[in-house]
Amino acid sequence: QVQVMESGGGLVQPGGSLNLSCVVSENILNFYHMAWYRQRPGKERDLLASIPRIGATHVVEGRFTVSRDTAKNTIHLHMTNLKPEETAVYFCNAEDVERNYWGQGTQVTVNS
Repeated sequence: QVQVMESGGGLVQPGGSLNLSCVVSENILNFYHMAWYRQRPGKERDLLASIPRIGATHVVEGRFTVSRDTAKNTIHLHMTNLKPEETAVYFCNAEDVERNYWGQGTQVTVNS
């Protein structure tokens, strides 16, 4: 079973920055698509950023950047100028043609 594990969440003040990491127990290039999602309390899970095996990354929010370290089977989400309404659980997703894996999520709380 493939394991996906997020880390880096925590409490940050409004306007602050945070870097989330996602480690996968398998070569991330085996998946055609890796992504970060966010789920606010009582809301659906929303796509934040995607990084395909081939091609350009896609980021919904201009204050965020997504990157990967293939040697460490890790992707990162760097977030800047965070807002209180972005308090949520942030999830990592690894997807292939017949496989789709999620991590447990990491809590990000933006509060002064």
